[in-house]
Amino acid sequence: MQEEQHDNLPEVDGNEIQKFQKNAQSSENEAIETIDNLNAEVAENTTADDNHEIPMLDYEAMDMESLTSELEKLIDTDKIMAVKNHIEEIKTSFLSKYNHFIDEKKEEFANENTDSSLEFEYHFPLKNKFDTIYNSFRSKKNSHFKSLESSLKSNLQTRLGLIEELKSLINPSENIKDHLKQFNDIRERWRSAGAIPKDKYNHVWNNFHFHIENFYDYLHLDREARDIDFKHNLEAKQKIIVRAQELVTEIDVMKAFRELQSLHKIWKEDIGPVSREKREEIWATFSELTKQMHDKREAIFVVQRGTEVENLAKKQAIIAEIEVIATEKIEIHSAWQGQVDKVEALREQFFTTGKVPSEVNEQTWSEFKTAVRNFNVHKNAFYKDIKKDQNANLDKKNALVARAKELQESTDFNTSTPIMKKIQEEWKQIGHVPRKYSDSVWTAFKTACNHYFDRVHAEKNENEEVEIIAFDKKKEYLETLKEFQLVGDHKTDLDGIKAHIEAWKNIGKVPFARRHIEGKFNKILDVLFEKLSLSKKDTEMMRFSNRLEQLSEGNDSRRIDGEKIFLMRKVDEVQNEIFQLENNIQFFAKAKKDSPMVLEVMKNIEKQKEELATWKEKLKQIRSL
Repeated sequence: MQEEQHDNLPEVDGNEIQKFQKNAQSSENEAIETIDNLNAEVAENTTADDNHEIPMLDYEAMDMESLTSELEKLIDTDKIMAVKNHIEEIKTSFLSKYNHFIDEKKEEFANENTDSSLEFEYHFPLKNKFDTIYNSFRSKKNSHFKSLESSLKSNLQTRLGLIEELKSLINPSENIKDHLKQFNDIRERWRSAGAIPKDKYNHVWNNFHFHIENFYDYLHLDREARDIDFKHNLEAKQKIIVRAQELVTEIDVMKAFRELQSLHKIWKEDIGPVSREKREEIWATFSELTKQMHDKREAIFVVQRGTEVENLAKKQAIIAEIEVIATEKIEIHSAWQGQVDKVEALREQFFTTGKVPSEVNEQTWSEFKTAVRNFNVHKNAFYKDIKKDQNANLDKKNALVARAKELQESTDFNTSTPIMKKIQEEWKQIGHVPRKYSDSVWTAFKTACNHYFDRVHAEKNENEEVEIIAFDKKKEYLETLKEFQLVGDHKTDLDGIKAHIEAWKNIGKVPFARRHIEGKFNKILDVLFEKLSLSKKDTEMMRFSNRLEQLSEGNDSRRIDGEKIFLMRKVDEVQNEIFQLENNIQFFAKAKKDSPMVLEVMKNIEKQKEELATWKEKLKQIRSL
């Protein structure tokens, strides 16, 4: 390629070749060096050049599912080296997001499990899928490199052998035309010799071209043949220059640069030297066009760099916002949920912002993770206190579950039903439990309660049928009782009334909605008691006993309790009344005992004492239930 350096060709030996290569290397400008390096990479693996046909997407802005899908799409190709850089970018982005995701899950696990003996485990199917796809690519890549390594070594030896053949052609004692024929054959075999290691590329090509030019100088013995070849080479290189001039004006700079890269390869590999007087001029023209194209390409990189700097500023602003949120003092759950939503939105914004300059990428990512981690620590400290309360609530609810299970098979419904209802009320007063236990503890409690009350309702339905039958029987019995007549003998009549009461009681309970029949029975009893001429106390106590038995049979604990409270109040009222009367009588100490006023007070005291005895007897009976 470096034709302008070869005007004064030294005698061919190893030192001269090294000197030639050193001079060539020192004269390369940045643009030519860039093209040479790119061509060296393509020379090692011809599929590497195909990567320009595959767009490099903004993988950093994709989520893990999108990255996995893109990876799966890219590995479905035989051009392994064409997608290598894309896949490594995808891997880097995926692992960054995955590691951040797992760090958050570890923090959640540590906060939810105080037992240090438990090991963190998290199954993430998407990671398994990604690893499987990437391992498939890696296997393909390893197979490709294994095959490529052998091929590169073989091709290198072939090319070195061709250089030795080329060197042997410079022999003045032999026929030039025969040498020219062999020379063209060597060049054809060189073109098809295949890829070689990229670190050997420039050295081997410079060596080959050194001897090519040396051979052309040798051709001065047949100036006509040499000049024809020089002219042909000049025309080919001028066509390349014309195309290079067109490429400089292309809108798609990156595409134009890739074609320029190919033109350099043709210039260097396929076209021989030109005459000495044209070498420097034509190379300078081509180099200048190359520099212009290189500068336009670098300008695009500067714009990209500016975009990356803008992205950096955006990401730093996001990090700063998360840091502020992490320091805000929040005291209630709903407000924390709002904070979590804010941070989650900022995280998504961070991931979709795009690339930052590579030299600060790791630092930016680290600062982001630190900001999110600090927020999580602050959040988890709040929920750790809540969790203590929730665990305490869980203990309370588990205790209620145990009590409900103890009672779920109880047959003493009168005793157990109020307790079960109380347990249900207590459950309502207990707050939240940890989410992972919420469903299970509620299911256990509901199952026990439902089981118990299903049994209660089943028995109630069965009892209702019996009670309806009892109601019908009591209706018939009322008609019989209406025909009952007293015979006039006190004891006989009293025993008869008691027998009717016992018979009525033995018939059984009636439905609650039809208990009015009990009132009809009591009215008939009242009439009979009046006819029987019992003392007021005896009548009152018989009525009360009958009423009390009805309350007892009805299992109406609320009405029984209400009756008990009423009796206690009446006892207190009568006792206070007696005390007041006895106190008042002290004012009549000088009055005669047969004074109408004194006699009236004494009579009232006796009456109140009789009532007190009746109330106390009633209270005694109700307490005995």
